[in-house]
Amino acid sequence: MKHVPYGERWTCERCGSTWNTSQIPPEEYWGIMREMRRYRLSVIGVALGLAVVFGILALFVAATLVILLPLTLAGWFIWYMPRWRRKVRQRARSLPKWQLHPE
Repeated sequence: MKHVPYGERWTCERCGSTWNTSQIPPEEYWGIMREMRRYRLSVIGVALGLAVVFGILALFVAATLVILLPLTLAGWFIWYMPRWRRKVRQRARSLPKWQLHPE
């Protein structure tokens, strides 16, 4: 099995068959790409939100609150990210599978 970018053709060196990934319906493919991008952007948004909150707390409340940052990051990587990865993997496994035919 070879990974080929969407919209490109690939020719098998062994059998000479040409495969075209444009056989995948574009609306389905780009819908999946948008959904996966949303998953990534949601994680980035939460991380930026935490950074802003800690920055504001450190500036206006007490600089010693920055000490809580490592604890928050530990919680982030121990609790939130595994759940997020599990959700993304589960969604990726449930995606449609297309049967391409040689040209």
